[in-house]
Amino acid sequence: MVKRAFDLAVSLAGLAALGPLLLALAAAVRLGDRGPALYRGLRVGLDGRPFHILKFRTMVVGADRLGGPSTPDDDRRITRAGAFLRRHKLDELPQLLNVVRGDMSLVGPRPQVPSDVARYTAEERLLLTVRPGITDYASLRFRNEGEILRGHADPDEAYDRLIRPEKIRLGLEYVRTRSLRVDLGILVQTAMAVAGVAPGGAPGEDPTRS
Repeated sequence: MVKRAFDLAVSLAGLAALGPLLLALAAAVRLGDRGPALYRGLRVGLDGRPFHILKFRTMVVGADRLGGPSTPDDDRRITRAGAFLRRHKLDELPQLLNVVRGDMSLVGPRPQVPSDVARYTAEERLLLTVRPGITDYASLRFRNEGEILRGHADPDEAYDRLIRPEKIRLGLEYVRTRSLRVDLGILVQTAMAVAGVAPGGAPGEDPTRS
């Protein structure tokens, strides 16, 4: 209950404070190619319930039909405005609405597409016992995910090999050690990383313990 109250308070305050910026970013996306400003992607949340994650659209309309879910920085589906949004993580801001609706939390394992969740082992399904989040240990560790996948002929295969195992491990670590203190530490680290003050955590490193 404390975590949910904290999520609501911070998300509502963030939406109020960032209102003008959100409108400006939405206009920039629409002016880029006249497509919709928001992308609604199907993800799996708490207890395996599906929901639509909200992001500013960073790819061409119909991108889901043109390629897989993994997106390297050199993906031709990314729009000019989308490249800027992704570089500065601004495309994630609409997820504050997901937090208000109860689909997500500020901090928690990132929600995955149904096809990936279908591959979860019994242990990995522990990730579905908490609300997915906007940021977590893995978000800090793999802030440069698009750069890691750049140049690979099969980005989905590269994701499974280079990113997925560690991302799963960090997600399970969060589930087992979560607390309001841990959440606050991750949020501070995320704010610092976005501001360019400090990099994300190293492999296996708990970003809240330095």
